[in-house]
Amino acid sequence: MGKRILTMLPLALALAMVGNAAQADAGHDEEGFHGYLRAGAGTSSTHGPQNCYGLGGNSMKYRLGNECDAYFEGGYTKEFAKSANGASFVGTLWVNEYNSGSEFGDAKLGLAKAYVEAKNVDFLQGGVAWIGKRYYYRPDIHMLDLQYINLNGTGGGIDAYQAGPGKISYAIFKDNDSNTFDPKTGLRTSTTAALRQNLIYEGLPVNPGGTMDFATSIITAQGKDKHDGWQVTVLHKQDKVLGGGNTFGVQYGVGPGTGIGVGNSRIGASGSTALGSDVTRARIFNDLVVQPTPEFSMEFVALHQRDKSDAGGTSSWTTVGARPVYALNENFKLQLEVGTHRVTQPNGGEAMKLTTVTFAPTISAGKGYWARPELRAFVTYGKWNDAARASMNASNNAGPAFGNNTSGTSAGVQVEAWF
Repeated sequence: MGKRILTMLPLALALAMVGNAAQADAGHDEEGFHGYLRAGAGTSSTHGPQNCYGLGGNSMKYRLGNECDAYFEGGYTKEFAKSANGASFVGTLWVNEYNSGSEFGDAKLGLAKAYVEAKNVDFLQGGVAWIGKRYYYRPDIHMLDLQYINLNGTGGGIDAYQAGPGKISYAIFKDNDSNTFDPKTGLRTSTTAALRQNLIYEGLPVNPGGTMDFATSIITAQGKDKHDGWQVTVLHKQDKVLGGGNTFGVQYGVGPGTGIGVGNSRIGASGSTALGSDVTRARIFNDLVVQPTPEFSMEFVALHQRDKSDAGGTSSWTTVGARPVYALNENFKLQLEVGTHRVTQPNGGEAMKLTTVTFAPTISAGKGYWARPELRAFVTYGKWNDAARASMNASNNAGPAFGNNTSGTSAGVQVEAWF
């Protein structure tokens, strides 16, 4: 009983710090129809479908000209009820569909979001209450498509009260809600489920144009012989850096707080509750996006991640990459992306290495780095060492097409749009 009480302390802290309210950056949807689309087609030097170059495991790949899948998500947000006193109730419903190949085909249509918010409620003093399934606080490194923290799930909470110079949000989620039952008695014999609490404090000013965010997950396993876990993330965000911004992050997770077992490289939501306290993940990264002129922009990323466990040993993933973009006019860009990876192996064998280079002429909605949609043609070249051959073949969308090769080239077209 004492353990359960201790895990509810973040709720008490969140309520105690309530003051004048303002909405936090937890991922609230704007009214109307919105979504995201990624699709394309290509071929490769292996005389088959487009190949994608990545080392798999707990690493991510550079994505320009290196995405072989098709993905759509979208839906509608609408105020559907309003009280006489002005309280507003807003609903959001989204679906998504994913296929590892270029065709959506008969891929399963899923429910991505289904939640209701209560806004302008007097006793919430301007805060926003919500319950349902939603995307929640999931900033990312765009070049890697890495949501370095992802708190998505089904739950409820209150966003985001002014607490001193920053804002605070609290939410509770039910993750991995899957049970095993005895076929004779019908009784539950085991569960992978976990109760996750998230506390976020964001927007703390620390220097001119710079703020810090803090996010923590406390994960309580609900199955017998399963393990609790936690994670903490600290971010420094610097605004107005050469027309863009910089994010520096430090993260640490334990057990299911590593995110291992769900999303692989994501931290925040509950990973496998079979993981004990010996399983840890540490990550440090810097993500810089600049736009010094209307025509030139660039993203640069550097990241190091270390995974450690008694059973699996220690491995690390280190990556550095850049995507410079030059706009020749309002609707045409030239993009170049270069990224390199190094992954060490727990058995002490030779480190796996991979470098990719992509050139992509692009028709775009504008000159800016974030202008979308983009319609791209691309050529991608990948080069890796002998130690990486098995991982390259295992993680390739088209199967072990690389064989004994240590390089390959792909070409094709792709659209990326958010709206």
